[in-house]
Amino acid sequence: MVLKGAAIFAADLMREIGIPFTVEFVAASSYRDSTQSSGAVALGDIDAIDIGGRHVLVVEDILDTGLTSTALLNGLRRRGPASLALCALLDKRNGRAPGLPVAYAGFTIPDEFVVGYGMDYAERYRNLRGVYRLVLGSE
Repeated sequence: MVLKGAAIFAADLMREIGIPFTVEFVAASSYRDSTQSSGAVALGDIDAIDIGGRHVLVVEDILDTGLTSTALLNGLRRRGPASLALCALLDKRNGRAPGLPVAYAGFTIPDEFVVGYGMDYAERYRNLRGVYRLVLGSE
């Protein structure tokens, strides 16, 4: 699970999975306090995660540029999983890099910044029960 934004989606998803599984957490970010990706991806320590020979599903909140997911998938591939798939609640297909292998996407959304359901702007709005388009100046 990619922290922090995917936590709520992943919790709901886990309750629906009917097979045994384990959970690992990775912190990843490219936004900082902006509505635009910085282009620089900060990843937590993925080398400590033992996924060799295991089937891995990466759970993301939103696919935007694809930079974070690409960096994470590349790092996890080096750990030798049996399979590696990407699942995201939201997909901004128009904004992300082509070729990102998305196995499961909940909803396709337009290229707008959204908050709520775990997703934030400057660490705010994660607690909103739904997903909302952020309009700056309306805080």
